[in-house]
Amino acid sequence: MKPRALLRTLTLLFPLLLSGCALFQDHFSKTEGMTAADAKLPTQWQAPLPHDGKVSDLRQWWTQFDDPLLNELIAAAEANSPSVATARSRLYQARATSVGAFGTLLPKLDANLSGSRGQQDIRFPAGTATSAGLAASWEIDLFGGASAASDAASLRYSGAQADWHLARVSLAADVATSYIGLRACEASLEQRQGDAGSRRETARLTGINAEAGLESPANAALARASAAQGNTVLTQQRAQCEINVKALVALTAIDEPTLRQKLGAMTSHIPEPASIAVGAVPAAALAQRPDVYSATQAVLAASADVSNLQAQRLPRISLAGNIGHSRFSSDTATIDGRVWTLGPLTVTLPLFDAGLRRANVDTGRARYDEAVINYGAKLRGAVREVEEALINLQSANDRAADAQVAVDGFAASFKGVEARQRNGLASLFELEDARRSLITARIALIEVQRDRVNAWVSLYRALGGGWKLEDQLAAADTMPDATRPASLQKNSN
Repeated sequence: MKPRALLRTLTLLFPLLLSGCALFQDHFSKTEGMTAADAKLPTQWQAPLPHDGKVSDLRQWWTQFDDPLLNELIAAAEANSPSVATARSRLYQARATSVGAFGTLLPKLDANLSGSRGQQDIRFPAGTATSAGLAASWEIDLFGGASAASDAASLRYSGAQADWHLARVSLAADVATSYIGLRACEASLEQRQGDAGSRRETARLTGINAEAGLESPANAALARASAAQGNTVLTQQRAQCEINVKALVALTAIDEPTLRQKLGAMTSHIPEPASIAVGAVPAAALAQRPDVYSATQAVLAASADVSNLQAQRLPRISLAGNIGHSRFSSDTATIDGRVWTLGPLTVTLPLFDAGLRRANVDTGRARYDEAVINYGAKLRGAVREVEEALINLQSANDRAADAQVAVDGFAASFKGVEARQRNGLASLFELEDARRSLITARIALIEVQRDRVNAWVSLYRALGGGWKLEDQLAAADTMPDATRPASLQKNSN
């Protein structure tokens, strides 16, 4: 096509372009104000902030525990977790989709080679024909449909990065909760063993006294029942500890003998984190939440999808061209030279589709509305989770003080009864009763300590694990290729 003819064609198409732009602008006027969900957030947390809102770095939070084994278990779990692997696979899929969507914006260029020999016309002798050239094609993105599709894919890639981190945060919290539960269970088991031993000793002494006529058979039966009850609770506690070990085996994929060796002997130590807290403004803390960020990207991607679908209702223009070198050689002559074409310039005008394209736009807008609703729900849910974690943490802190007072009081009472018993002023039954009261108070304190650390873990999860977008972009790009699907491993280019 000659340049003048091409100019005349574009001039004729100009009114169509203007009408398309008007439709496109109409879409933005309807959706632009909806890109930010109308979330009603409080200006500050309603629950009390521990430690006066002192903030430390959540990204290194697990290293602040006074138990290096916890970090090792979390690393093993992440390396073997199907949920993290699935999130990572979706991340690579989203990245590949994003690259492909961006490619549609650019012209396509192909090289072609051909060769043949024969007599295609009786007027000419047999000969050899060869050609080599380049073929280009480009669908001009007049109304931004392809650009919107590329933006949507890029936004979903960012959301997939956040989802990948969310899977890692959730897994780390699950491992920590199981490990803390195991250590608390072991501490309680130690106390239950003392309780069961105390009950057995009481039952033995009561039986001796009953045989000597110093105790009634009813008291002896009651003591035996109490000892049996103590053994039942001890067996149940031991089973719970075994269940916690099995849970860690499933989470970390470490074989059970190796895990038991790493866990070592039963310990009464419950790992404690360094103190962390959140700021007074929810928006600052919620910015760390990968699920909220992912929901935000989903809203923007849905808006871009609507733009793409709207553009499908408008005229489309594509341009093609070829350039190459052809050669024909026979016994009598050889002809070669450059050949080229510019065109065809193709204009596609949607005329009738029984409402299909309009229905697609309506579907896209409905999905956009769904994404906005989900975004608002994520925000409200995030506020709720942080508030609940703060309440549980404050409750555990308050109960810890009372539980410690109870332990101290029962310990002082036990020492007094023990001193009286050595001097013959108290019976062995009184001593064992004081011992059981002390053991019960200690178990209650262990449970409060477990609840307090679990509340810290819940707060870590609720705050998104200190997630920051720029860090995750770097982490995703520097992953070892061994962790990538084979089709997506990095090449030299």
